[in-house]
Amino acid sequence: MGAIFALASGAVLAAGVDALHAFLQQTQSARARFSQVVLDRNLKKVQEASGAMQFARPGKFRWQYEKPYEQLIVGDGTKLWVYDKDLNQVTVKKLGTALGSSPAALLAGSNEIEKIYDLVNLGSQEGLDWLEAVPKSKENAFERIRLGFGHSGLETMELHDQFGQTTVIKFAAIERNPKLPPDLFRFVPPKGADVISD
Repeated sequence: MGAIFALASGAVLAAGVDALHAFLQQTQSARARFSQVVLDRNLKKVQEASGAMQFARPGKFRWQYEKPYEQLIVGDGTKLWVYDKDLNQVTVKKLGTALGSSPAALLAGSNEIEKIYDLVNLGSQEGLDWLEAVPKSKENAFERIRLGFGHSGLETMELHDQFGQTTVIKFAAIERNPKLPPDLFRFVPPKGADVISD
């Protein structure tokens, strides 16, 4: 979900909210590598993962965890599919309710971001321009999301949940507006997989 938010190379860093608006206006699709760390309320590392992501706005995305376990999350524009390879289990939900005010809405959603989030500039820290997105709906799993933009675009997302955990996602090898095959955003449950739908 990361470098996806690359701004024009050599561009002067804008304030975080301006950088997000520029991303939303200039990026229709993207792909990147990501690393993800989950920290508990004491900032102790409880989980690490990595993989690749792609999205095509609006509403289509593919988030593939490769290590330490294989999991695939696909938004096809209508439904959200989550496939756990080890369990051979697929969970499917309507994309609208699943996407709602989730972080995926920041990446693959529409340009109407401020209908879902209150956005606040946090200034520059550690070479990045930061903004905080606070969901307007209390039914969101996250209390707040911080986005850090650098010279290559969106470099970091920090997701703070209601249980005191923080998920930090760092993006690398970001490619903006690549031509992505439509098949990337289609999911057919593997033969024999348990399918659970809401």
